Amino acid sequence: MITFFLNGQKYVIEKSITLSELLAYFNYNTELLVIEYNRFICPKKLWNSIKITSNNTIEIISIVGGG
Repeated sequence: MITFFLNGQKYVIEKSITLSELLAYFNYNTELLVIEYNRFICPKKLWNSIKITSNNTIEIISIVGGG
């Protein structure tokens, strides 16, 4: 079992998944997102290759426009 934290909430999964798979599962629009992975901004080109492992901390920040 893999335990990780997403936006401050604890999650447990059976097998490791990529950041892209996580975003798809939660149905995020990936066009306007920034991902902080273990306290570092993660470039979008790495989302398909980074696997979530135990005790990872992930923050998903949505960019919102407006006036």
